[in-house]
Amino acid sequence: MLVRQSVVPLSLGTFFKHLPILRPTTFSPRTLKRRTLSTSTILSSSYFETLTPTQKDQIHLYVDVLLQWNQKMNLTAIKEVNEVMERHVEDSLAVVPPIRNSYISHCSSSCNKLNLVDVGSGAGLPGVVLAIACPGWEVTLMESMKKRCVFLEHVVGQIGLSNVQVVRGRAEDLGQNLLFREQFDVAVARAVAEMRILAAKGHNPEAEVMNAERAIGTMGASILQVCSVESQSPHGQRTAVVCLKARPTPRKYPRDPGTPAKVPL
Repeated sequence: MLVRQSVVPLSLGTFFKHLPILRPTTFSPRTLKRRTLSTSTILSSSYFETLTPTQKDQIHLYVDVLLQWNQKMNLTAIKEVNEVMERHVEDSLAVVPPIRNSYISHCSSSCNKLNLVDVGSGAGLPGVVLAIACPGWEVTLMESMKKRCVFLEHVVGQIGLSNVQVVRGRAEDLGQNLLFREQFDVAVARAVAEMRILAAKGHNPEAEVMNAERAIGTMGASILQVCSVESQSPHGQRTAVVCLKARPTPRKYPRDPGTPAKVPL
């Protein structure tokens, strides 16, 4: 993830907001009716337990809709409710403390109002979960595949999230729009690609972090910390790689789609 210093806008390659390529309807919040959900099991996650009853209902509803849609399109290889909660929801919630701590320590005394972009959001992880857990944050879900964007718009409407917008497009393409470069406070990416290209890491990221140092510096950032995160996931330790953006990204970045994967920095 990236956080920006207050005097310099942020990008990972480049980020942008309020993109006209796909602007969904802004959904008004609605009161969720208490009902018996298939995701009724509440895990022993300290952060999950800090959520309000409404937020917990929203998480449950998100997982319900995710698994329903997963029957007709490939959103996740995980098909069991508890495993989705453990592997996806827990991991997504686990990055909230590192984001808040890093932003407060290096950028501002408050992180109640942040503009956050989830790059390669896929099924909405971690972006949808972060939007639920932090309703004061404005969250942009960036996804290149149309069918996934359709799902994201649907689930955002079902949950009633007014702090989320869905943007269809690739970071390499959208990042070159001069109107939208470097507009986000925080950028997150989970399991997207090798870190020199773009990624949040699993339990052993040391080699990728070393390989990515040059690329991170070229983008105008530096590695702030590599820290383990509190996650109840049974799939191994989770690691948050936090980078601090201190200067603008050179204009030639991001490169054309496909180039970063073929020729990593």
